Amino acid sequence: MLIDSHCHLNYKGLIEDQPNVLERARARGVDLMLNIATRESEWDDVLGTAVREADVWATVGIHPHEADEHPHVDTAKLVERAAHPRVVGIGETGLDYYYDHSDRERQQKSFRSHIAACRETGLPLIVHTREAEEDTLAIMRDEMGKGAYGGVIHCFTASGAFADAAMDLGFYISISGIVTFKSAKDLQETAARLPLDRLLVETDSPFLAPVPHRGKSCEPAFVADTARFLADLRGESIEDLAAATSANFLRLFAKIEGRPQA
Repeated sequence: MLIDSHCHLNYKGLIEDQPNVLERARARGVDLMLNIATRESEWDDVLGTAVREADVWATVGIHPHEADEHPHVDTAKLVERAAHPRVVGIGETGLDYYYDHSDRERQQKSFRSHIAACRETGLPLIVHTREAEEDTLAIMRDEMGKGAYGGVIHCFTASGAFADAAMDLGFYISISGIVTFKSAKDLQETAARLPLDRLLVETDSPFLAPVPHRGKSCEPAFVADTARFLADLRGESIEDLAAATSANFLRLFAKIEGRPQA
C-alpha cells in the first residue's frame, strides 16, 4: 500500500486525463491520494474529484502565493468548508519568501487563519515553506502556545534543523521526488535519518517528477518511484517503508478512517 499524501489532480497536466492518471496510480499500488487545494476558485473541483473517486480525499486552503487575492478567506470560511466528509485537511498554507508573490504580512495572517481552523476542526495542517524557515517556525511555535494542532511539512526541502524543530512540534515530514535529484544531497542526508514513524511520501504532481521521469508531467503513480528510492537510501525494504508511511498518513489524517480527531 502506498499513499500519495499531496497531489493536485485538478491542475493542468493531470485534469485533461484524470481518469487514466488515477488508473495508472492504482496499477502501481497507490491506494489513496490527497488532492490539495491552493485557491478558493478550485475548492469545488478539488472536492468534486474526492466525492467522485473513493480513493481520493480533499483539503481546503489558500497557498501563500494566493494570499493577496484571498483576504476574505478567514478561519470561519475554512471551517465551514472543512465540514464536508471528504475534506480531511487544511491547506496548503504557509510562507513562501522565495517568490514573494504575496505580501509577507498577508501570508503570515493567512497562515495563522489556517492554523486556527485546524484547532477548531481537529484536522491536520499542510504546510508549504520556502526560504522562510525562521518565520514559519516562529508562527508555528506561537500558535502551538494557543492550543495544540498537528500537520505535515509538505515537499520538504528545508534544513535538517528545521525538520528537527518541526518534529519537536509533533509534525510529520513529507518527501517528494526532489529527493531523487542528483543535486539534492542535503535533502538526502536529512531524509536518510528521519524517524520512520514521522515520514510521509508525496508527488506534488503535476510538479517535480522524480527520476526516472524527469521532464515529464508528474502524476501520483510516480510516488512509487520516490518511495523505492527513499527505501534504498534508508536501507529499508520498500514494503516496510510503504507500510509505515501509509500508517503515518492514516494516523495524521484520521478523518479518513472515521476516527475521533486528536
